[in-house]
Amino acid sequence: MAALADLHVLYEQAVQDVEAEINFVEQTWAELRQRPAVVLREDFCGTANTACEWVIRDDNHHAIGVDLDSDVLNWGRLNRLSQLDEEQLKRIELLNEDVAQTCPGQVDIILAMNFSYYLFMKRQELRDYFINVLDGLVSDGILFLDAYGGYEAPMVLTESRECQDEDGNKFTYIWEQASFNPIDSSMNCQIHFEFPDESRIDHAFDYCWRLWTLPEIREILYEAGFSKVDIYWEGTDEEQNEGNGIYTPSEIGDADPGWVCYIVCQA
Repeated sequence: MAALADLHVLYEQAVQDVEAEINFVEQTWAELRQRPAVVLREDFCGTANTACEWVIRDDNHHAIGVDLDSDVLNWGRLNRLSQLDEEQLKRIELLNEDVAQTCPGQVDIILAMNFSYYLFMKRQELRDYFINVLDGLVSDGILFLDAYGGYEAPMVLTESRECQDEDGNKFTYIWEQASFNPIDSSMNCQIHFEFPDESRIDHAFDYCWRLWTLPEIREILYEAGFSKVDIYWEGTDEEQNEGNGIYTPSEIGDADPGWVCYIVCQA
């Protein structure tokens, strides 16, 4: 089963939830702005799954996907853009460029999800990226980020979760935090996949990044010139004692072992 599996499909099914992500983006934009958002740029877009979801949602939506990896962009063209109709294809563009230097024109919304910007290891690198993002937004544009943390975030650990692909085939998603250096907050993380026939794909994806904290991210965003930076924290389902999927602006978060939040950054 491992030999027949497609890594990008596995990643999309195990890691991404583009419908929920765009739901949050649309709802938050509507709460903050009195006009519709039209053009969205997805940085670190990978397979451009999210960008495709944006153009599918509305006939007026346009999307730009930016990624440095030409192979994953080609996969996205063959497997995601190919599912769009002719009219939708006219409203999406994929660019094989560095997100820290790209300048495809100003847009309403920029996304950098799945903690992708954690790949910037130095404060100045992250600040330069945010400056470039701000330059790429219209005057009332919004940058949406996600972030993760908690007291288990810097730990060396392995977690697994049962998933299934588009055809209903089951597989196990394995997230491994292989190492963490408390001196510079650098860490190595890996994604592995295991299948019912006990075959595996080890090191399907490897990440070397910095575990940025929310105060650091917020401070750098303000330094880059953003006018307002809000943390959207997930509420709690009291009966289940777990996240309820509803994110609201917050100044106090829970000291959980692991959390994921959104950061909404207004130009």
